[in-house]
Amino acid sequence: MRFSVPLLAKVDMGFRMWMPNMPITLVSARNATATRNASAVFRVLPQMTKWELREYLTKIYQLPVKKINTMNYLGKRKRVIGKRRIVYYKYKDFKKAIVTFEDSLKDVGIGTRIAELDDQDGTAEI
Repeated sequence: MRFSVPLLAKVDMGFRMWMPNMPITLVSARNATATRNASAVFRVLPQMTKWELREYLTKIYQLPVKKINTMNYLGKRKRVIGKRRIVYYKYKDFKKAIVTFEDSLKDVGIGTRIAELDDQDGTAEI
């Protein structure tokens, strides 16, 4: 009897880069005060873990993450009553992640003006 090595074992994988394909939506953000750290609320896919979210924010955006709390939400179920039939549908499930940043981050940058987008008289271009 002859044993064969799987094809993947023969091929050298070389350098592998992980690119995120999970969308993250910023819901709200709060700046740091004297009593609490800066924090932000994100809406992510349900299968995204706290570890993946921490790696995503630290490696891609260089944000100092201190703590992450997550909450799972089921999508709302809806019913539309038509003339001939009733149609049922459901919104997608999602996960809400509350990210607390370290003491080094004071301002999250929400509401700041970008100098490149402003013209000479100080109004933003649309």
